[in-house]
Amino acid sequence: MPRRAPTLAGFFSLGLFWGAWAAVLPSVQEATGVSKGALGLAMLFVSVGSIPAMFLLAAPAVDRFGARAVAVGCGVFAIATTLPGLATTLPVLILALTFAGIGSGLVDVAINANVGRIEAVSGARLMPLAHGTYSVGVLVGAVAAGLARSAGVGREPILLAVAIVIALTGLFVVGDTARVHTEPTRGLRIASGLLVIGFLGAAAFVVEGGIESWSALFLERQLDAKPAVSGLGPGIFGASMALGRFLGQAAGRFTDRVLLGGGSVLAAVGCAIVALAPNAPIGLAGFALGGAGISLNAPIVFGVAGRRPDAGTAVATVTTIGYLGLLVGPPLVGGIAQATSLRISFVALAAIAAAVAAAAIRLRLD
Repeated sequence: MPRRAPTLAGFFSLGLFWGAWAAVLPSVQEATGVSKGALGLAMLFVSVGSIPAMFLLAAPAVDRFGARAVAVGCGVFAIATTLPGLATTLPVLILALTFAGIGSGLVDVAINANVGRIEAVSGARLMPLAHGTYSVGVLVGAVAAGLARSAGVGREPILLAVAIVIALTGLFVVGDTARVHTEPTRGLRIASGLLVIGFLGAAAFVVEGGIESWSALFLERQLDAKPAVSGLGPGIFGASMALGRFLGQAAGRFTDRVLLGGGSVLAAVGCAIVALAPNAPIGLAGFALGGAGISLNAPIVFGVAGRRPDAGTAVATVTTIGYLGLLVGPPLVGGIAQATSLRISFVALAAIAAAVAAAAIRLRLD
């Protein structure tokens, strides 16, 4: 059976990058001189890189190499994370984020599929802990990057430091040669139930990705917060997600439907508070509620897939579909902000979270 620690380290490293990226996003926008809409368009190219990587590379690699696929993904991702910090024009930023998407997609599917396999073999619940570890990575990355920016450190050395951590994670995973056998899936036949679960997750992940990537920029541009404070946006969001997921590890008496539906309502309230926030403390409170509310979405969605007989393939499929939302969320927020305002973007996120809650109540997840 694959060891837990290497896969959990992969979750932490992935979160570390996205937390740091959210905190340096204002610096990237300033360096490239692009508008919010153009920045959102550039972030859409994360999807352009990651989606093919998930479908064509990650799932087959996990089936064949197990946890060692995480090591390969970390190697690619470590190189890719340094590139957005070097961009000074929109075309270069687009290329950099496309490559970052490839690395992110490889790591994403590999770590989630491995957790699903560990759960299937051991019978132990691990998905909330794994995603809580990701949230800790987001918190550490966001706060550290925000403090570094306040101290005058540029985006390039910040992202280089993150790349070093990711590379070290890859070396840690190399020693884990164990893998779990699963029945191979021929072709691209996907059960309709997986599509429903995946698209439910995708809708909720739009909210998660939108808050995570735009919280720092919202605090600086809308509420005139300093970099040290704006870095707390994704940091507090990540901290509340981590707390919610660690608590969810022990929330066995509540059904998936209750946790997903109730959490999505809380996320909708949090996004609405952000949209109406008159100052940074109120905005941070909204991010905290949003993080707590959306925290168990990913563990629930991946856990439902992981309980299937073809757990490895199922988790990889749901990861690919679900993370479309996580990747689409940031450019969607940017596009709405360009057409209207960032506040209206968070109203839209509140509406999406409410829709997820309504769907969760109607669907049979347990």
